[in-house]
Amino acid sequence: SRTIPADQYHRDGYVALSGFLTDAEVKELRTACDRLVEELDPAKHPATVFSTTDEQQPRGDYFIESGDDVRYFFEEEALDDTRQLKVPKHLSLNKIGHALHWKVPEFRRVSFSDKVKNLAKQLKFVSPALVQSMYIFKQPGYGGEVTPHKDCTFLSTEPQSCVGLWFALEDATLDNGCMWFSPGSQNTPTKRRFVRTITSDGGITTEFNAPPDEDDPSKYVAVPVTKGTVVLINGCVNHKSARNTSDKSRHIYTFHVVERHNTVWDDKNWLQP
Repeated sequence: SRTIPADQYHRDGYVALSGFLTDAEVKELRTACDRLVEELDPAKHPATVFSTTDEQQPRGDYFIESGDDVRYFFEEEALDDTRQLKVPKHLSLNKIGHALHWKVPEFRRVSFSDKVKNLAKQLKFVSPALVQSMYIFKQPGYGGEVTPHKDCTFLSTEPQSCVGLWFALEDATLDNGCMWFSPGSQNTPTKRRFVRTITSDGGITTEFNAPPDEDDPSKYVAVPVTKGTVVLINGCVNHKSARNTSDKSRHIYTFHVVERHNTVWDDKNWLQP
């Protein structure tokens, strides 16, 4: 089992543990994802684009109801003006989510493995719940930017308990969109939340309840990692990733853990099974 360097994690708000997944586990997750993409019939799925740069982007039922399902979200640049794919489907996806850890055996096996449970124990979770799993592609050439954010904006508890586990299934480099962190920013609280709201016609959508927090780009540190690394992400630390401008993809698997013990869940706003 791997030991988390606790001092570094609590100081910076994140830590990378290389070699956490074996080559066999990485291959198993990649193969499972390939199968999911092969099973995708674009004609049966709305061409739902996922973007973090367009804050006014509407989130329809397909997104909102994805918490206990396996659903597909496309890159804007993969669609033509009629919302049809203009690239092969395996190059069209931004991500698949949000219940891979529950619905797909290979992802479930890794997500609930003893070594992941050991990490949760070291992080002092008493009754951890696993939520919001995603396979993110970061497609070569146009894999989308992820703007600065704190995960607790989307997965809020009182007290805050969210931790992200981010598994590199390929090397994540400066060119293909590795993550960037603002060390210590987990100590700067935010009231910003991504919440469900009722539309004028009685439907449900999602929106932010406050504008983005002030952010200092000069404080970010790039964190390139090798295949098999897991990055532990404090739910309150600011992080982001750039657009993929290279000819190599940056596949990752990620999910979040929150505390159920003595915790108030703001779960009406969550994507969870």
